[in-house]
Amino acid sequence: MSTESKPEESAATEVTAYELIGGEARVRELVDRFYDLMDLEAEFKGLRSMHPASLDGSRDKLFWFLCGWLGGPNHFIERFGHPRLRARHMPFEIGTSERDQWMRCMALAMQDLGLPEDLQLRLMQAFFGTADWMRNVPR
Repeated sequence: MSTESKPEESAATEVTAYELIGGEARVRELVDRFYDLMDLEAEFKGLRSMHPASLDGSRDKLFWFLCGWLGGPNHFIERFGHPRLRARHMPFEIGTSERDQWMRCMALAMQDLGLPEDLQLRLMQAFFGTADWMRNVPR
């Protein structure tokens, strides 16, 4: 008998980023810290100005989206259908500065929550791909 696992066995035992973070409550903490930092830190002023005065709806939408994106429940899709991220963000001018502010804010939020460094790196790589794809102005 071979000691190698079958592909279907590996997939069944693969731990999602959602589970590594700690599930729904920790994703909510991450999102809340992200928006708290955006509201508090002057370096995120440009990013903050793209959001409504109350961040409640933004917090919920990012939380719902991240749960599914990280491998947990698809709360966003259940409420709104396909995320269509780029289309939903087209009304906002998103350039390199906005992308970098979003990334820095999320990096700080993950650090503040004490997520393991290897998980932070994994997520930052994935976040960058998405954040960079959201750019819609050449600056």
